[in-house]
Amino acid sequence: MLSVKNLTKHFGGVQAVDGCHFEIDSGKITALIGPNGAGKTTVFNLISGFFPVDSGEIFFKNINLTHQNIWRRSRAGISRTFQTSRLFRNLSIEDNLLIALREDDDQFLKMFLRTIKADPQEHSRIQEMMTFVGLDKDPHTIVTDLSYGQQKLFDLARALLNPHDLLMLDEPVAGVNPVLRDQFKKTLCALREKGETVLLIEHDMDFVRRVADKVIVMNQGRVLTQGLPHEVLSDARVLEAYLGPAL
Repeated sequence: MLSVKNLTKHFGGVQAVDGCHFEIDSGKITALIGPNGAGKTTVFNLISGFFPVDSGEIFFKNINLTHQNIWRRSRAGISRTFQTSRLFRNLSIEDNLLIALREDDDQFLKMFLRTIKADPQEHSRIQEMMTFVGLDKDPHTIVTDLSYGQQKLFDLARALLNPHDLLMLDEPVAGVNPVLRDQFKKTLCALREKGETVLLIEHDMDFVRRVADKVIVMNQGRVLTQGLPHEVLSDARVLEAYLGPAL
């Protein structure tokens, strides 16, 4: 579904991504892992269009998106979350999620100014999605009243409501408690059963081992290795990348 070919990205004199190359299979959960500074989030930003590539190509569903802007990539079917929640802080959960359901710019402005509300079908869809991800709150709750973990669930619900073929999750369980981490695991496994394609960045190796079908390891901007979780996570090169060379 997604093919990343020889991506490179510099920030000044720092080479954040250096010839990164991998493919994401449809209907699978793929984890992109690596030590801090490996280039994982930069790759996410290159794929979703937040950063322009220096060189290389990005193909999604056999369409070359390398030089397409953010909204075209979103319309093509790429939906993502970020390490920190990006909220319309003065809006309710329902209003925020309604924005994900409606893509028309005029409708967006009306929703932001609170001059339009969800119709019964949209309200039902939003409530179903909140239940699916485990966000047990009144839809009219202002999003800033959500806890950190609840905001993570909200982010997932919003990304899922945005029409998509590829779901990209940037550290979905970072900093959440064990109960919510287990909820995320159940939700991701349910998404795989539905045939969803997921690419996620995560530092929790136990979580990766429990949910991922495939693991891609980055180090110093390059793909170090990739394969099945139990093979990759026991690879000596991966352990060295995380822990440093053995004395």
